[in-house]
Amino acid sequence: MKPKFKVFHNDETLEETIGKLRKDGVRDDDIYVLSHDNDHVRRNRKSTDANKIGVSETGVGTALKNVFRSKGDKLRSKMEEMGFESEKADELEEELDKGKTLLVVANQDKVEF
Repeated sequence: MKPKFKVFHNDETLEETIGKLRKDGVRDDDIYVLSHDNDHVRRNRKSTDANKIGVSETGVGTALKNVFRSKGDKLRSKMEEMGFESEKADELEEELDKGKTLLVVANQDKVEF
């Protein structure tokens, strides 16, 4: 199942969307936030209780490889492990380069943004 996603320009809209997803029954375990700025991701995760894409989602092999990769390469590999095609991961990573934040919802067929 391909993940659902949306790119956000501001944190307030992101928080509102995550609140709506929860209200609609999406489990916290299926909500992830990605950004180039680690501090930005931490703040968003803290204010929304969203997850990071970690070892349990990517596997140990990818996690170890990510230690030696650039930030952009790490983000693309995380997106690919979550089910994005390589071209889509490249496109989304370019949006993250512009300071935007990516909301990913896994395991949900009926999610609409």
